[in-house]
Amino acid sequence: MAQLYHDASINGLAVDGVVPQVTPVLDEGDEQLEEFLGNNADYDEEAEEKRYYRRKRFLTVKSVIAASLGAALTYGVYLGLLEMQLILHYDETYREVKYGNMGLQDIDNKMLMGINVTPIVALLYTPVLIRYFGTKWMLFLSSGIYALFVSTNYWERYYTLVPSATVIGAMIVPFWASIGNYITRMAQRYYEFVNYKEEKIGEQRRLPRGASTKYIIIFQSLFFSIFHLCFTISQFPVYFFLSKFLYSFNHTLCDVKQCGASIPHGILPGFNVTVLQSLPSSVDLIYMESALMLVALSSMLLILILCGSAYRPAEEIDLRSIGWGNIFQLPFKHARDYRLRCLSPYFIYTGFEVLFACTGFALGYGVCSIGLENLPYIITAYGLSACVFSSLGLSLIHLPRQIPLTAGPLLHSCLLVGLFFWSPTPRDQSQSPLLYLVAILWGVGSALNKTGVSILLGVFYEDKGRQDFVFTIYHWLQALAIFIVYLWSGFPMMAKLGLVLASALISVLSYLWMEHKINLKVPHRIPKIPSPRHKIRGYRYLEEENSDESDSEEEENDSEADRGERSASDEEDYREQPLQRRRRHKKGSCYEQAVEEE
Repeated sequence: MAQLYHDASINGLAVDGVVPQVTPVLDEGDEQLEEFLGNNADYDEEAEEKRYYRRKRFLTVKSVIAASLGAALTYGVYLGLLEMQLILHYDETYREVKYGNMGLQDIDNKMLMGINVTPIVALLYTPVLIRYFGTKWMLFLSSGIYALFVSTNYWERYYTLVPSATVIGAMIVPFWASIGNYITRMAQRYYEFVNYKEEKIGEQRRLPRGASTKYIIIFQSLFFSIFHLCFTISQFPVYFFLSKFLYSFNHTLCDVKQCGASIPHGILPGFNVTVLQSLPSSVDLIYMESALMLVALSSMLLILILCGSAYRPAEEIDLRSIGWGNIFQLPFKHARDYRLRCLSPYFIYTGFEVLFACTGFALGYGVCSIGLENLPYIITAYGLSACVFSSLGLSLIHLPRQIPLTAGPLLHSCLLVGLFFWSPTPRDQSQSPLLYLVAILWGVGSALNKTGVSILLGVFYEDKGRQDFVFTIYHWLQALAIFIVYLWSGFPMMAKLGLVLASALISVLSYLWMEHKINLKVPHRIPKIPSPRHKIRGYRYLEEENSDESDSEEEENDSEADRGERSASDEEDYREQPLQRRRRHKKGSCYEQAVEEE
């Protein structure tokens, strides 16, 4: 009978209408499952949430430090290899013994032309590349191009050096634009992870205006404090390898008659064509280049492994979905903003002053008076000064931004006025302290300029949809300044000093005029970022909503919030709504559109 009751209970029936009470028997596995799925009295949701976001903040800081170290190593290897290569190729004995009549000097000229001329067209493709590959991957690919340039030096020929230098010139602006965009986005994400409890952070697509300013200042200052180490790293090949092969200043400067402001033309007229007292062996050169290649690959791995993504996957989709035609046009349309137009002389000046410090001053004043063997120490003094004083960018947290942003150009202007009246005596080692002092002070001004401009752009353009366009304009104008410096290499030193001084004073006046217009609350005109379109509609950038419209950034934010446009991140929530509710929403939106048209 017990078996009958058991079988009946299984089939849902009972004999004589009596339903037996079957007590479930739990084995050991079921008890563990019940314990796992049941309420855990020891679980603290708030503590777990704090731990999660603390880990997120740590990963964000780690990504910024990794990107800074990767950029410093990449540029340190690039500048160090270029310096060593130019010194070796300048020596007449080295060219004749190693390469015969191959024409190394002509190859070097074309290589420098490729590096300096190619960035002129970078404004046309940089935003497209950044949106296509993503910010982090563009940074990684650009560092790979620099590693490619190092690898081509194993076989120095025209068809290896010149194409690789041209590709590097093409990637300079994408590399720097992606770095500026990456650091700014990481600062904004850090703000989100710090203020994760605020409801506005999860509901709004844009952060409150000025909310992440403090973190932008901190992260940009941290980046440049680490990046400026690249000038010190670039001198390692000369410190540890090339210095033992160089002649002393008595030999290299024996025919030099004038230095500094008295130089009539060129960079170093009368400099000896033989600077190497003995030639380095091919095996030693291969070892040196292999070490540089290892550092370049290490920087790539730093960026690839330790750097997190700057955007969420849905945000990446939104940034690409505005149409490739709009992405191509928007950098040009941002020139409508008077803030960018007023800052353009400042952008050009920042390119002038760095190149002048590394070429005009370091060679025309430093090498000309105390010899080529002291060039690494001058560059190192400049780089360490810029590294240490980049922390002055933190003063923007408490001081008005006009103070740091005008202090750099004014300091350089004072130094340039002094350089106008200073012509060092060749082969006079007693002038070394003054040369190092000028290098250190110039590094202070460079640190204020670089840090201040990057912070200012991050504060002005907090919208994540336009940061890559703005940083592209900034670094494209810097690259244009580098091209101008390349063109003026044959000018007299007085002309070079005058151009740099004029650019410094114009940049200060233009910046102060911009601040005056901002204080008068003159509305700035910026292009509207089209809403994402996730359906293929042919020429999406010719649709009704394009970037030809312009308005103030505040009005744009309000209008976009009122329209209720859906991004890729909101699309999933929209699809989960019932069909009837979506129809009512669509009818309501059509009605509202008809009322607006009337």
